[in-house]
Amino acid sequence: QVQLVESGGGLVQAGGSLRLSCAASGSFFSINAMGWYRQTPGKQRDLVARITSGGRTNYADSVKGRFTISRDNAKNTVYLQMNSLKPEDTAVYYCNAQISSSYTRNYWGQGTQVTVSS
Repeated sequence: QVQLVESGGGLVQAGGSLRLSCAASGSFFSINAMGWYRQTPGKQRDLVARITSGGRTNYADSVKGRFTISRDNAKNTVYLQMNSLKPEDTAVYYCNAQISSSYTRNYWGQGTQVTVSS
């Protein structure tokens, strides 16, 4: 059974930093793209950042220059370093990964709350 377990959310003042982590566990062959999404109440879940297995990245315009996504393939873990946080970054952040076992599918983490106070 494949699981994504997130950590690192919390409460921070505007201008501060947080680092999110998401580790994949279970039985699988490979992890393709990994990413972070965020969602606020009543709104859709939006892409924040994504990284391919080869390390190519893309970001939402709203976080470019402030957030950095990275991954450690040996640890099956993806990170999101968030700097210069703004109140509008407040959301539940979800990890996503395309994982290949007997078939390839998307998996989601349970979500971690990030709250930025002004």
